[in-house]
Amino acid sequence: MPYHFAICDDELPQQHILKKMVQKWADSNGYAVNLSLYPSSEAFLFHYAEDKSYDILLLDIEMAKMNGVQLARLIRAGNKEVQIIFITGYMDYIADGYDVEALHYLIKPITEEKFFTVLDRAVVKMRKNEKVLILETGNESVRLPLYEIQYLEVRRNYVTVHASQDYTVKSTLGELEKELEIGFIRVGRSFIVNLKYIRKVTKAEIFLIGGTCIPLPRGCYDTVNRAIIERL
Repeated sequence: MPYHFAICDDELPQQHILKKMVQKWADSNGYAVNLSLYPSSEAFLFHYAEDKSYDILLLDIEMAKMNGVQLARLIRAGNKEVQIIFITGYMDYIADGYDVEALHYLIKPITEEKFFTVLDRAVVKMRKNEKVLILETGNESVRLPLYEIQYLEVRRNYVTVHASQDYTVKSTLGELEKELEIGFIRVGRSFIVNLKYIRKVTKAEIFLIGGTCIPLPRGCYDTVNRAIIERL
C-alpha cells in the first residue's frame, strides 16, 4: 500500500523540491507513494473534507491567511495518527509544534540526509500505530489499534478498555499488559494509562486529554513523570 503524502506550501519551487526529495526517498527504500500538492491551507482543507487518508503531511508554516500551525491544530482535533512535519525558515514556532504533536520541525534549507531520517521516523511511528489489541467481547472479536486506547481499568474480574468506544472483557490487567508496548504505564493495581493521552499530572491525580481523572497512588508521581519525559 502506498504512503499518501500532502505537501502544503505557497511557494511553487519549494513544493517541487519537496516532491523530488520524497520521491527519491521512496525509490531508495522501495516504497510506493501518492503525492498531493496544495498552495495554501485552505486548498488542503477543501480536499481534506472529502479525503482524510493522508499518512504524512509536510506543512510550511509561513503561509498567507491560515498558517501551517493553525492548519495542524484543525487536523489534530480529529486526527491523532497522521504524521505532521513542519518546514520553515524560522525557529519561532517550535513550541507550537509540540502543541500539535508534530513529528519534527525542519529548518530551511533542508538537507536530504536530515529529511530522509525524519521520513524514516515517520514510517516507524506509523507501523507502531498499526499494532492492535484483540479483545473477545461476547460473541465477537474486536481488533483495537493500540494508539486509540486511552487507558485500561480493572474491576473485579473484568477490564474495561477505554478508547473512542469502551470495551469490557473478562481478564486481568496483567494479561492485557503483556499485549501492550512501550508508551503505556501501569498505575497502581487498577489502571494502565497510554502516556500520549496524559495532559497533566499532580501528586494525587492524572488528568487525561478529554477530562478523565485517574487517581495516582502515593509514590507513583515521579515514576509517571519520568515515563512521560522518556517518551518525548
